[in-house]
Amino acid sequence: MSRWQRAAWAAAVAVLTAGLGGLATDLSPWYYALRQPPWKPPDWLFGPAWTLIYTLSATAAVLAWEACPNALQRRRLLLALLINALLNIAWSWLFFSLRRPDWARIESVVLIASVALLMWLAGRQRPLAGWLLLPYLLWVGFAGWLNCAVVRLNA
Repeated sequence: MSRWQRAAWAAAVAVLTAGLGGLATDLSPWYYALRQPPWKPPDWLFGPAWTLIYTLSATAAVLAWEACPNALQRRRLLLALLINALLNIAWSWLFFSLRRPDWARIESVVLIASVALLMWLAGRQRPLAGWLLLPYLLWVGFAGWLNCAVVRLNA
């Protein structure tokens, strides 16, 4: 498989993950009725932030994949990427579709851990790939903090 084909696959997975997460994100009256902390970013910022994160993540995946020395390392990386994508989608589903910010708060801890694991796995193969995932880790950490504030304010 050529680099362009790997990049196309990584982009397709990123778009699929973003699309499924987006389908689960319902900015309904329920969401707008939630009390939010004053430091919450404006809603319009989330789309560009996630676009950047998915682009960097797909790039990191291709770089790490290409640097994997064997099939076992590639399988581990692929499994970590798949688990992370599912956790990413699950957070939106829990928070917006099920309207359970309390459950999403718990799941966000697992999501953050999965991003940290991805950074470690990718960074072991190619350090730049690990660093490209840092904005993702910071964003989900911030989102987890925001999620905790929403739960606290709407108990």
